[in-house]
Amino acid sequence: MSLTYEQIAAEAMQLSPQERADLADRLWISIDTPEAVAAAWDAEVARRIAQIDSGEVETIPQEQVMAELRAKLR
Repeated sequence: MSLTYEQIAAEAMQLSPQERADLADRLWISIDTPEAVAAAWDAEVARRIAQIDSGEVETIPQEQVMAELRAKLR
């Protein structure tokens, strides 16, 4: 029988603060690899492209963004 995410999380919360910190470090290290980072970026890029294609978000021309930033910095 495999545990659910909720069961694992509840069990983890029973650990001491130091044990939870150590577990968090181990979990982070397990996903913070170049391949995992690249996969995460690929997924984020795909999500953003889908938002643009669907019309959910609208792009702003770079020239407009830069002009607005320059105006705010003055």
